[in-house]
Amino acid sequence: MKIADLYIRVSTDEQADKGYSQRDQEERLRRFCSANGITIGQVIREDYSAKTFNRPEWIKLLANLKKKSSKTNLILFTKWDRFSRNAGDAYQMISTLTKLGVEPQAVEQPLDLTIPENKMMLAIYLAAPEVENDRRALNTFYGMRRAKKEGRLMGRAPFGYINRSKEDSQKYVAVKEPEASSLRWAFNEIAKGVLAADQVRKEMNRLCSKKLSRSAFHVAVRNPLYCGKIFIEKFKDEEAHFVQAQHEPLITEVLFNKVQQMLDGNKRAERPNTKVLSDTNLPLRGFLTCPRCGHNLTGSASRGSTGRCYYYYHCSSTCGFRQKAKVANDVFEKGLSQLKINNGINNILKKLLLDNYKQFVKNPMDERKRISEKIDMLNAKLSVARNKLLAETLDDEDYLKIKKECKAQIEKLEEQLSKKGLETQGININELLDKALKGAENIAKLYGDGGIRTRRDIISSIFPEKLEFDGTNYRTFRMNVIAHRIFQINNELPENKNRKSDHFNHFSCQVAPPRIELGSKV
Repeated sequence: MKIADLYIRVSTDEQADKGYSQRDQEERLRRFCSANGITIGQVIREDYSAKTFNRPEWIKLLANLKKKSSKTNLILFTKWDRFSRNAGDAYQMISTLTKLGVEPQAVEQPLDLTIPENKMMLAIYLAAPEVENDRRALNTFYGMRRAKKEGRLMGRAPFGYINRSKEDSQKYVAVKEPEASSLRWAFNEIAKGVLAADQVRKEMNRLCSKKLSRSAFHVAVRNPLYCGKIFIEKFKDEEAHFVQAQHEPLITEVLFNKVQQMLDGNKRAERPNTKVLSDTNLPLRGFLTCPRCGHNLTGSASRGSTGRCYYYYHCSSTCGFRQKAKVANDVFEKGLSQLKINNGINNILKKLLLDNYKQFVKNPMDERKRISEKIDMLNAKLSVARNKLLAETLDDEDYLKIKKECKAQIEKLEEQLSKKGLETQGININELLDKALKGAENIAKLYGDGGIRTRRDIISSIFPEKLEFDGTNYRTFRMNVIAHRIFQINNELPENKNRKSDHFNHFSCQVAPPRIELGSKV
């Protein structure tokens, strides 16, 4: 007696395109079993693609067939494309079922697989749906590639954008706020080189309601679509390239390229590579080294029995050095109060800085003229190459190479020209210098009144090297050369004219090299 399991498979797109339905398949299979005296065992309903046999219900069916208690010796389906749409996988599965003593059969395309010639018909039945799948996939691929070449953003809108439809049902992506402004801010912060990329992400997540994971944020800041470019992958003889997108860019191409340089490590900010924290109680974290072993000091808080937090700077190694953060912060602020500009020196400094500005900063109009001349030269070069091509004295390949190089240089120069145009607008060097010198007059007050970002900017600007704190004084290899020239240390200068020791100053520039004691006698 034959016992058959009925396998009914349909996918959503087939149901819509071809009118397949599970009820219709089941009705035909039951009618076949009734006419041929076949007992029906299980009825398996699958809503999954037949590209592979990695289908939930099929896996369960195969597991049951492998059991000794299984009495099924026949699996019925309407057509062979219900069984599989991959010829290679189908032959392997038929072999597996045959070893289990189970015969697969399509009631509307019956084949006796014990007859070798019927395997040719089976190949046709299996190959036809596979070809159909491949053709459909290829058409979809070409359609999506064509749309991308036209500058359309395909699929779900990325962070900062939202999918929209016009009145004629044409789809497009639009800028979505506040996510767009948050991501724009993130690009600008990374370009500054002050914060690490993940620190920018955390700060952005704190300000924005929608959060981005670390991996999603990394993909976003690397995606050129935010500067209005869409990447077209290499395909056959066509090289990979970028096209101008139709959607509104969030940032400029200049800013995007600068961010990529920062992320690749090809561009460094002119400040120490330190972690930026939001904790106002630990402004010196990342700037300090251990006086015992030379390792970096980190900072953390300890909660006392009363529930109050106590902050400490402590060594990242096992030497055990530990210092109260309040003491270290107070000594540092006291040291900053000694850094002042003497009365009357402001005018001299301003004059010197103005003279240097005029000497080293070129006239913007002269620079624009120079760039314009370069653009004209490249256009002339391109025109000569075009004439040679028409005169058949230059190969097509050489002309295309010259055209590509000239076009790239012209675009870069036009970008610089546009930037120079913006730089000439609204710059008042006198006003900027007055503001800077006013802040430098009392750097300690600026530090005390500022937030954590301002404080850390001041530290990194004055001290390019790490600081060493021994519990009483700070020492460093050197101060910023400009700060060292400008600031006068007003602390008992007349009483120590020979300058034999810097130890009266909280910021001594004498740090002992490893294993060498200062002042030791030989």
